[in-house]
Amino acid sequence: MPDTQFELVSGWRNLGVRPGGVLLVHSSLRSLGPLEGGAESVVLSLLEALGPQGTLLMPALSYRTVGPRSPIFNVITTPSCVGALPEYFRTRPGTIRSVHPTHSVSGVGPQVKELLGEHIRSTTPCGPYSPFARLPEAGGQILFLGCGLHPNTSMHAVEERVEPVYLYGDVVDYQVILADGSQHRMRVRSHAFEGWSQRYDRLTQYLSTPALRQGNVLSASCYLVEASAMWAAALAALHADPLCFVERHRH
Repeated sequence: MPDTQFELVSGWRNLGVRPGGVLLVHSSLRSLGPLEGGAESVVLSLLEALGPQGTLLMPALSYRTVGPRSPIFNVITTPSCVGALPEYFRTRPGTIRSVHPTHSVSGVGPQVKELLGEHIRSTTPCGPYSPFARLPEAGGQILFLGCGLHPNTSMHAVEERVEPVYLYGDVVDYQVILADGSQHRMRVRSHAFEGWSQRYDRLTQYLSTPALRQGNVLSASCYLVEASAMWAAALAALHADPLCFVERHRH
């Protein structure tokens, strides 16, 4: 194992990534600094930290290119829009992508089919059939690799349980092209957030160690969150104040 990859594996394990667990990774690849092997080194290190019984997930969101004006999603060719590492992982041989026009997830590992397989049944981006909603049930963890706590798609799944006023937008009919080339129709109620900014960084007010751990891996500042603890804390906070994780846009 190259030295850099060994250092990455040690970093994930020191942060608390569990062997045999389920890990959803949000990331900024460049935050790690110059990296021998690039994205492949990061993927290999995460898989090594998880071990052969672990399952690695990354978001493959495509809301920037798929929407009301372009309602066609191809599970194989539609690119993701959430950074270099998840896009590399999406196209890596062996990776499976869930079927959802705007909020798909890529994964590899023993629990992939269980976590991703029913996303096609969703009528919202992050409902009960989505990997985001199933992550806490699987005892999963969420790694924020150099990107802070803001890009937390799992929080949308929590919000869908509460349905705060800012959450939903229009219903869109999508044409979905599956991996075998067949076509499927999905009617999905979109997320809106019109006039609101997301403030998922406020989770630090509700979570502490061991539910939320922070540490550096190479030059990246990272957070590791226990999904079940996050769900419990965020649901309680939203029931008390449905606007606690948003704020009005500043003009």
